[in-house]
Amino acid sequence: MTQVHLLDSIFTRLVAWSIAVCTAVVLILGTLVGAKFEQLSVDMQEAAVNADMATLLDAYRDGGQASLASRIDERLNFRTPSGNAPHYLLVAADGRRVAGDLTDWPGIDTGEMTAIPLPDGSYVHARAVDLPAGQRLLVARESAMDEMVLNEIGIAFVIGGLFVVLAVGVAGRITAGRLSKRVGRINAAFKNPDERRLERLDRDRNAQDEIGELTRHSSEALQRLNRLVDAHRDTLDQIAHEMRTPLMHLDARLLRAIRTAPDDAAAQGLVDARGDIRTVIATLESLLDISHSEANRGDPRGLEPVDLSAMIENIADLYAGSAEETGHRFEVDIAPGVTVRGEEMQLTRLVTNLLDNAFKYTQSGGTVCVELVAEGPVLTVADTGPGVPVEDRDRIFERFIRAKGNHGASGGSGLGLALARAIARRHGLVLRLKPTLRGACFEVRPESTVDAG
Repeated sequence: MTQVHLLDSIFTRLVAWSIAVCTAVVLILGTLVGAKFEQLSVDMQEAAVNADMATLLDAYRDGGQASLASRIDERLNFRTPSGNAPHYLLVAADGRRVAGDLTDWPGIDTGEMTAIPLPDGSYVHARAVDLPAGQRLLVARESAMDEMVLNEIGIAFVIGGLFVVLAVGVAGRITAGRLSKRVGRINAAFKNPDERRLERLDRDRNAQDEIGELTRHSSEALQRLNRLVDAHRDTLDQIAHEMRTPLMHLDARLLRAIRTAPDDAAAQGLVDARGDIRTVIATLESLLDISHSEANRGDPRGLEPVDLSAMIENIADLYAGSAEETGHRFEVDIAPGVTVRGEEMQLTRLVTNLLDNAFKYTQSGGTVCVELVAEGPVLTVADTGPGVPVEDRDRIFERFIRAKGNHGASGGSGLGLALARAIARRHGLVLRLKPTLRGACFEVRPESTVDAG
C-alpha cells in the first residue's frame, strides 16, 4: 500500500494549522495586552506627575518659594519603590537651582508632558510649569517599575503561549495519529479486501463521526464488491464447465467418426471440423481466463511466492529444443533468485504467450531473446521479426485484434496478447510494447516502476 508522507498527511497539516493559529492568537493577544498596559502605564505616570505637581503648587501658594522647597525636600526624603521614584527641580529666574535632585534644566517647554533623560541614561515622564518672578518647577517620575511589570507580562505570555502551542500540538498529534490509523485501515481494506481487514473496519463502524460513517459505507461497499467478484467467478466457472463439456463430447464423437469414415474426403472434413471445435474451445478458455484475470485484478487472494527465475528457465528449456528444429536462434539471460507473488500457472501462460508470439512471427534464422532483470524485476521478450506496424501498436493488446501484414498471415484468434496483458494486470504488472528499430520487444515490469523505467 502506498504510504502517505508525514508532511503530506491532511492530519499533519491540520495540526500545523492549529499550532500556527494558536501562535498567531497568542502573539496578537500579547501585542494588544502589551500595548494596552503600556498606554495605561503612561496614563498612570501622567496622573501621578499631575497630582504631585498640584500638591506642590498648593504648597507654593500657601507659603511661597520656601514652603515649596521644603515640600520638595520632604518628598525626596520619602522612601519610594525602586523604579518609581520622583524627581524635582526648582530653578530661579536666573536658572539657579533652588531645590530638587536634578541639577540642570532639561530644556523642555512648560505645560507639556514629555520624557526626559536622567544622568544614568534612563528616561522619566516629566512636566514643567512657570511660577511667578520667572521661577520654574519640574516634576518627574520614573517608569522602570512599569517597564519591568510589562516585561514580566510579556514573559508570562511567551511561557503561556508556548504551553498552549505545545498542548495543542501534542493533543492534535495524538488525535491526528488516531484518525490516520482509522483512515489507514480503510485504505488497507480497499487495497486488499480480505476478511481480516474487513474485520478491522468493523471495529470503527460504530464511531459516531465522519470517519465512522465513511468506515460503514466503505465496509458495506467492499462486502458487496466481494460478493460480486465471487458471483462473477462462480458464473465464469459455471459457463466454462457448461460450454466446455459438450464441446469436448462433440470432439470425442468426431474422433470416433473419423475412425469409421467411409473415405478420405469425409475423414478430412471431420478432421477440419474437429480442429474448428478445438479452436472454439481454446478461444473460449482464453476469454474466460481474460475475464477471470480482470475480475481478480488487484485482489491478492491466491497469490503466493513464485520463483520467477526457475519458472522462466524451465520454460526456456522447453522452447530451446523447438527453436533448434525451426532454425531460430534462442538467447536466454535470466537473473537468478528473482521471486514475485503470483499464480504460477498464470505467469507461465503469460511468458509462453509472449514466446509463442515471438517465434510465430520470426522467420527461420531469426533471433528470439528472453531476459529477466532482477531490478524491478523486468522481463523482456524480443524478436527480430517484422515487428508491429505503427498503426497497430496502440491496438495490439485488444481482444480479437491482429496486426496487419506479416502478423495477420499466421492466423490466430487475436487473444494471446490480450490474455497476457490481463494476467500482467492481475499481478500488478504492466505489459507494453517498447519502440525498436527492428522486430518487436515486449516488456513486463511492476506498475510502480513504469515511470522510472
